Amino acid sequence: MDGTSELKKTPLYDLNVSLGARMVPYAGYEMPVQFPAGVMKEHLHTRTAAGLFDVSHMGQIVIRARSGDNADAARALEALVPVDVLGIAEGRQRYALFTNDAGGILDDLMITNRGDHLFLVVNAACKDADFAHLQKHLGDTCDVTMLTDRALIALQGPRAETVLAEFWADIADMRFMDVRSCDLHDAECIVSRAGYTGEDGFEISIPAAQAETVCRRLLDHPDVQPIGLGARDSLRLEAGLCLYGNDIDTTTTPAEAGLGWAIQKVRRRGGDRAGGFPGADVILDQLEKTTARRRVGLKIDGKAPVRPPARLYADADGKTEVGHVTSGGFGPTVQNPVAMGYVATALAAPGTDLFAEVRGKFLPVSVSALPFVSNTFKR
Repeated sequence: MDGTSELKKTPLYDLNVSLGARMVPYAGYEMPVQFPAGVMKEHLHTRTAAGLFDVSHMGQIVIRARSGDNADAARALEALVPVDVLGIAEGRQRYALFTNDAGGILDDLMITNRGDHLFLVVNAACKDADFAHLQKHLGDTCDVTMLTDRALIALQGPRAETVLAEFWADIADMRFMDVRSCDLHDAECIVSRAGYTGEDGFEISIPAAQAETVCRRLLDHPDVQPIGLGARDSLRLEAGLCLYGNDIDTTTTPAEAGLGWAIQKVRRRGGDRAGGFPGADVILDQLEKTTARRRVGLKIDGKAPVRPPARLYADADGKTEVGHVTSGGFGPTVQNPVAMGYVATALAAPGTDLFAEVRGKFLPVSVSALPFVSNTFKR
């Protein structure tokens, strides 16, 4: 992008600016990176109370089978993802991956069974390519629609349920990955009990015209503060969650990324619907055997953050390169720099000592189990 004039604005742009947000270009949008409280306080507030995020830049896509049978849409989508779409119960959602023929990851996404259609939430930077991918491969049997008239927000943190229950009491009955329709301040919303911070919370799809009203009502609650992309990134890093384009991309496979848990037994060899998705042979071989490298957490010995694309070495003089950093920064909850990256599988065990090159110096780091902060999902 050559200038902000070319950037898109979310339905909550005016609200973000009015709240004092510092706006930055992100995935083709003007997005709030932080509010006056600052990244550190926003991060810690989300961990202790409730943070409100504008994530309207992400793509919301509906898939409807022309046959009228939602199972047909699920079967069609299973040709593009390695997960059990047919097994998603109505009112539930599942984490998924678009893969390519080499086993690389085109995007990660959420799939919801809405009864008469599938509802997908995809990453902002990938949404146009994802939409074209879906139309190309599903267009003969399904109607694929990008929703452009809805905002998306996330309310995250240990007080999120209490806050939202003041609008809709039934929210307390929802469990992690449940999805329901409800009216919030007379707006017809789709609420999922999920998020990308490691905290309990909700993602809410709202008609664009009513989004600011709903958000202002939420922000009226003393437990809720607006949170920007800066804290969203540090929260998901502490939670050990991948950021597409950093930790996963077309050069990484689900097995390398430690995402094999997202591929159910029914889609693996020996399962009723094994394979049949792009890169299946590569991915299933890796799940059964091993990979040359693995995504790991990294604890930093010292206070200097280690950020991508720092290289990782087995020795303090940088002679034996063994991997690289894909995400890194200061973890406000753990009060120490943390990072994620890829290392040779033989060195992926927690406790393994390595060295990261930062501005010509080799800093000691150690492989850590993920996440750095335990999740608090309500299961």
